[in-house]
Amino acid sequence: MKAFRLQDMTKGWFVGDFNPVALRTQAAEIAVKTYPAGTLEPRHVHKVAPEVTLILSGSALINGQRFEAGSIVVIEPGEATEFEAVTEVTTVVVKVPSVAGDKYLC
Repeated sequence: MKAFRLQDMTKGWFVGDFNPVALRTQAAEIAVKTYPAGTLEPRHVHKVAPEVTLILSGSALINGQRFEAGSIVVIEPGEATEFEAVTEVTTVVVKVPSVAGDKYLC
């Protein structure tokens, strides 16, 4: 058995093909991320991996549309997205597969 702490991972990413990581794999990337209210993620696109975001708690704007706890948003490869935390918000993010450098600012 191995044990890790989310706070020791890079920006909440704990599964994927990078370090540090709890499970290293090229199959997927998984993160739990908490953002203070007002945090912005700049507009970007992934060319290979779709990105699935679950709003676990709080509220966020994704591409200008408001999503609350329980919402699941799928961003397809090539689709630009931007994110703003309306309240403190915690997300679970999954990308399949794990592709290093597959994030391009628009």
